[in-house]
Amino acid sequence: MDYNFDQVIDRSNTNAKKFEAYKEGVFHDSQIKLPFKDEELIQFWIADMEFAVAPEIKEALEDRIAKKIFGYTVNNDTRLYDALSKWCKERYDFTFQKDELVLSNGVVDALIKLVGYILKDDEKVLITSPSYSQFANAAKLNGKEFITSPLLKDDKGNYFLDFDDLDKKMARDDVSLFIFCNPHNPTGRAWTNDELTKLKDLIEKYDIFVISDEIHCDLRRKETIAHIPLGKVMPTYDKLVTCMSASKSFNIAGLAESCIIIRNKDLLKKWNFYNNNKVNPLSHEAIIAAYSKGGSWLKALNAYLDKNFEFLYEFFDKNISKAIVTKAETTYLAWVDFKEYFAYDENLEEFFAKEAGVIIEADKAFVSDANRMVRINLACPKSYLETGLEKMAEALKNKIDQ
Repeated sequence: MDYNFDQVIDRSNTNAKKFEAYKEGVFHDSQIKLPFKDEELIQFWIADMEFAVAPEIKEALEDRIAKKIFGYTVNNDTRLYDALSKWCKERYDFTFQKDELVLSNGVVDALIKLVGYILKDDEKVLITSPSYSQFANAAKLNGKEFITSPLLKDDKGNYFLDFDDLDKKMARDDVSLFIFCNPHNPTGRAWTNDELTKLKDLIEKYDIFVISDEIHCDLRRKETIAHIPLGKVMPTYDKLVTCMSASKSFNIAGLAESCIIIRNKDLLKKWNFYNNNKVNPLSHEAIIAAYSKGGSWLKALNAYLDKNFEFLYEFFDKNISKAIVTKAETTYLAWVDFKEYFAYDENLEEFFAKEAGVIIEADKAFVSDANRMVRINLACPKSYLETGLEKMAEALKNKIDQ
């Protein structure tokens, strides 16, 4: 089947957060004034796509709507487990038990709850940095502190785990939980088996809980190794939670249903005590359809994203050559270091919004170790991407010429 990823879809009047809540989401200021109309802005920030949902998912939603009743709904059959377990086994050689699978209203919702369930008073969360901001927020919302282990970075923008630092941080008596991003957001790293094995050894050495956020695992560049779930590398480790979701891969984040795999019996009991088995009837059908019928759409999506990344690399090389673009292995998010164009702590989000009409997320949105770095969402038609990059390049040219 052919899928039209070049189609520009009008998202007006849909309450889309990307287009209607960017002032609060990016600038934390609903009153900020920009010299552009909303419809003139290019939205490169929040991680959802400008692509139509897979027709197989749309059909599943339409079939469920045709049943006319949307009462209390539960995950009471094996369809989701069958679809997800087959998906994970065939793609990643990863297996899990049916009773380990629970559902949440998104991975972020699960992270917040799990931090509260796992940590005792005065215990801290360890995360790598730069980091997805919600990892830090999950700690803050539970009144807990977090500490970071900065990733190592070379002069080409490649990132690596600092195992010596992780060893020191995990050895602390007050660190009992490690939230791990696999693959990594925002840098796009796909961790290798050797890296994950070294990480496994540290986690087992200090016997700490680990939550592995694998929400971006299905989004891979063509030359990237297949995703390796941490649960595959640690097949018998009890204190492991794996978070997976169709939300990023299939652009259904608004349906808010994610799959959480909890091995530890005590933690699973606590989850089931505080959470019920109810699901949104439409969301549930959507993720079952994604995992059981969405493979061909996902393959086409990844191929389209490959071309968008290639276009971005060429564009930066020709037009914004002093920026350091990290070579993406996963996700649909480019990670770019603009330190040659801006002073330390300069506000890049306001610069690109006011001078280019492009909305991006930068440095402080990623906890720490991200000064003058920008995340650009490439999950859009090439024409939209090209327009936004041209606006960014022109704004930087004018900045230099002043």
